[in-house]
Amino acid sequence: MTWQSCASTLRIFHAEKENMKPNFTRCCCCLMAILMLLLPSLTLSEDSANEAVYTAALARLNATSMTERSAAIDQLAAVKAPRAIVILQALLDGHLFNLILENKLVIGTEIDAGYKLIDAKSGQDLGIAAREATQKINLNNSLRVSLRKTLGRLQLNANEAKARMNAVQAIAKDIDSESLALLRERLVVEKDVGVQDEIRLVLGLEQLNSTDKTERLGAIDLLKDQANQEVVNRLNALQDQDTEGQFAETDVDVRNYAKAALVKINARLKVYAAIETLFFGLSLGAVLVLAAIGLAITFGVMGIINMAHGELMMLGAYTTYVMQQLMPDHLGWALILSIPAAFVISALVGIAIERGIIRFLYGRPLETLLATFGVSLFLQQTVRSIFSPLNRSVASPEWMSGTWQINDFLSLTWNRFYILVFCFLVFALLLQILKRTRLGLEVRAVAQNRTMAKAMGIPTARVDALTFGLGSGIAGIAGVALSQITNVGPNLGQAYIVDSFMVVVFGGVGNLWGTLLAGFSLGIANKLLEPVAGAVLAKILVLIFIILFIQKRPRGLFPQKGRAAES
Repeated sequence: MTWQSCASTLRIFHAEKENMKPNFTRCCCCLMAILMLLLPSLTLSEDSANEAVYTAALARLNATSMTERSAAIDQLAAVKAPRAIVILQALLDGHLFNLILENKLVIGTEIDAGYKLIDAKSGQDLGIAAREATQKINLNNSLRVSLRKTLGRLQLNANEAKARMNAVQAIAKDIDSESLALLRERLVVEKDVGVQDEIRLVLGLEQLNSTDKTERLGAIDLLKDQANQEVVNRLNALQDQDTEGQFAETDVDVRNYAKAALVKINARLKVYAAIETLFFGLSLGAVLVLAAIGLAITFGVMGIINMAHGELMMLGAYTTYVMQQLMPDHLGWALILSIPAAFVISALVGIAIERGIIRFLYGRPLETLLATFGVSLFLQQTVRSIFSPLNRSVASPEWMSGTWQINDFLSLTWNRFYILVFCFLVFALLLQILKRTRLGLEVRAVAQNRTMAKAMGIPTARVDALTFGLGSGIAGIAGVALSQITNVGPNLGQAYIVDSFMVVVFGGVGNLWGTLLAGFSLGIANKLLEPVAGAVLAKILVLIFIILFIQKRPRGLFPQKGRAAES
């Protein structure tokens, strides 16, 4: 629409005014028509002004003077351009460049051949350019601090809670009165609890520096529910009468209030410590359950004291190592594929042991103990000959690395968390196999009464081989899990064989639910005793407890009807 159109409309209005009596409704309609004609022109004018400021700001950003760049940053922060924040963030991260031949601002991502470029202004893909074809737009320290604060203010109203959280943290690095006012305004309308807590933390820490006693008391109120190390340090400094310098507190009421807040915070810290201990106890229990659950099948059903069970776990761990050597660029898939591979390899070795040695020794448990001990030495030496005696490191995929940082005082490691979940999955799958498959039915029949099962036509020799193979395969899967928390070496299984037998005997020979409960109980007990007695003495105390317990209940927590339990 043009001004000529507006003038034409005005002439129509005047003509109507001369020829007709004044009509209020008609006048209003004409006025609305005029405004509708004017509005697009005004909007277009405003957009053109923004575009001009945006273009000028980009040109100044490309200047060599830091003063010019500072002014350009202020212009970009003020202009309503969708890509302004993207450009400023690229500048802060060191990804903003000048394409020398075209004198154009670009955002570059480093690759082997140089930089993958996009146009800073439009976002258009510009392909790949050599490093010498670009010049980085640099910042000095003061400008970098100012830019971080500016970005924080711009992102404080972002739609994503994570962006607002980052904005609050960026503002906190260089706080001033204007920033404090922005945070107070944001706190009133903020819906996300995490962002609210972060704003309260920043406001509270800054408010502790106030000269007004009432404000300091209010700051303690804001901070007493925060799980933050800096809060604890500041409150300790406030309530300590010997503190000198910036954080010295002379008012008795403030010191006492800080002391009361610390009591409340310390109570929460004890809860966090208990949660962390419980988690590590459960994760250790998961390892013990995985190590013992295969042994519970072979020992409970077949009455075999298998001293080579630890070496079958070792084979599973080495399978994981080999898979990672074959797929070095896909650690996640290598780990996932290691699970069925380790099961098959350990199961086949277990069946070979049962068919080649153990089937000739049924009914002679001490001889099976000696025979399987010899097998364990043979497997260890075989692995040493193939892989050398040195430990091998198995890398964790990215999704299993690092920790889940809940707050400054509570963090959970991802690898142990996934092992805990994996333990429950393996247990549930094994339970379904024993409850819902023909093999499971035959295994339970042989465990309860071998002679009757044989009389009913169940091939007990085949069941023995498959049962031993199943228990050995589960041991191999346990080795995959162990490879994520410890080094893989020829002696890996020796560290868990005694614990596995303790879990099986304590839970009840052959009872899977008893093995699960016993594994987690012993894992938690170990972690509870370690801070008090130390790691070695904690194991000794647990062993003494099991010995005393077995004296009272020789069949364990949940006795299983069957050959091994009755003997």
